Amino acid sequence: MIKFSHTIFALPFALTGALLAARGIPSWVQMFWIMMAMVGARTAAMGLNRVIDAEIDARNPRTANRAIPAGQLGKGTVIAFIVISVLMLLYAASRLNPLCLALAPVALFFLVLYSYCKRFTSFAHMVLGLCLGAAPVGAWIAVRGTVELPVILLGLAVLFWVAGFDILYALQDLEFDRAAGLHSIPVKLGVNGSLWLARLFSLIMVGLLVAVHALLPLGGFFLGGVFAATLLLCYEHWLLRSGDLSRLDLAFFTTNGYISIIIFLATLAEVLVGKGAA
Repeated sequence: MIKFSHTIFALPFALTGALLAARGIPSWVQMFWIMMAMVGARTAAMGLNRVIDAEIDARNPRTANRAIPAGQLGKGTVIAFIVISVLMLLYAASRLNPLCLALAPVALFFLVLYSYCKRFTSFAHMVLGLCLGAAPVGAWIAVRGTVELPVILLGLAVLFWVAGFDILYALQDLEFDRAAGLHSIPVKLGVNGSLWLARLFSLIMVGLLVAVHALLPLGGFFLGGVFAATLLLCYEHWLLRSGDLSRLDLAFFTTNGYISIIIFLATLAEVLVGKGAA
């Protein structure tokens, strides 16, 4: 139900934010509580989405086999799991610094909001991007206790990246969403318009990463990572260029998983042996 494999999207960027904030490797205590906060937030988010969308999931052939509509888990069990996860997030935030704890309820608000967005707005993809874009910002705050422009730009880069590939992912539910009266960019713009908007969002992401490189003492490793990520984004959009969704798993999961890991590894190289270690 939780899809731990999907942590490949947010977790490497959270670690990237922590590395950039520390200009090196944060303390092991900081890293532990950052990881605990991520686990709590991620688990609570997935649980909330599954509970709130249970009836919709049951009507959608693609999602009817999820744990709650399939009868594998009861809503009460999942709600108890959500409560434990929220408490884990709040406790981890309290162990980091006061600003993390103060902002944790804000993060929870957007996690809840996302699951309801498809009922009234086409911009659910942006809200999901905001939720995942908070990961590097939160990790930066955990290390520094402040919010600064470079990490805001990094968070926005993640926002547009996630919103772009979530638009592509939503294409597979286009007909169901239309019939059910749900809102999404594919419902609003159709296949061709969605493909072009996703391409624009990917371009914005690359521009924001270049801006992060310019604002921080980062060198060739980070810029090389951005270049590699750009090539992967081009490959992703090439795979879906005609609206053929048969290669969606490759475009959505595999390609974007590599992107997050590459940016993290490029950042790690910077803070260990590049200009970022200065």
